[in-house]
Amino acid sequence: MIVTFLGALFGVGVTALAYGLRPPRPALAAVLTALNTSPPPDEPRAENEEWATRLGRRAVPLVRALGFPTTSLRADLAVCGTNEEQFLAGKAVCAATGFVAPWATVLLLRFGAGVEAGWWVPSASSFALATLLFFAPDLSVRRQAELRRREMQHTLSLVLDLTVIALAGGAGAHQALGQAVAAPQGWAAAKLRHALHVAHLTRTSPWSHLGDLGRHLAVTDLSELASTLNLAGSEGAKIRGSLAAKARAMRRRRISEADGAAQAATERMSLPVVGLFAAFLLLIGYPALAHVMSVT
Repeated sequence: MIVTFLGALFGVGVTALAYGLRPPRPALAAVLTALNTSPPPDEPRAENEEWATRLGRRAVPLVRALGFPTTSLRADLAVCGTNEEQFLAGKAVCAATGFVAPWATVLLLRFGAGVEAGWWVPSASSFALATLLFFAPDLSVRRQAELRRREMQHTLSLVLDLTVIALAGGAGAHQALGQAVAAPQGWAAAKLRHALHVAHLTRTSPWSHLGDLGRHLAVTDLSELASTLNLAGSEGAKIRGSLAAKARAMRRRRISEADGAAQAATERMSLPVVGLFAAFLLLIGYPALAHVMSVT
């Protein structure tokens, strides 16, 4: 009975781990509703913190001593809008859970089923599982940051197209950029509007703020755009032609990336087809081969 219970518990844990590493995709209607809805005001941090986060907060200095977060991870956290201290606390809790779980399983087997598993099995399993769970949140944040950077690139391409249209209508560079940024919705457009608003309040060039935003979020297209606009503003280059060329380059790159992703998905689908064909050949050829082997 205890073995069946432990097996079921292990299966539930593996299923929860797989579900956490690869959650289901949200519905398109939910994504569009979230993009068009203004975010609610932030609540006090102490009320939203879970007990696991508060417990792991004590281990944040130790995680920082190990060199975390790295530069790329810090940029991913900035893109996702995740608090750095809470993320490190979550990593510490995941590592502690992975370290304790094998020892708890060994104790259950020993006192519940009377099975003796030596000390080296839980030791090796605890270190391996702790390492795996310690880096598991990084994969989730990296995947979410990649999706958000794609959204930023899409929004930036849209803003460039609208800016070119406004420039063709006779508006100035600052006015055209402000009108173009006011149209889209979502977190990426909000980041761009915030950068332009800060530039307007401080009466500084918006190009420098856009460049800082691109470096902070590790979005190269935004940094290159800021450099282009800075060059156009200081040397009198044709802003409209520069923005149009940048927009065309971004569209071509997105199209090539989408084409590459589609071809990669097609290549991945060929492996199951080959497996099914091999299984079909084995199903057909096995009776004949068994008959020949039995006759000889």
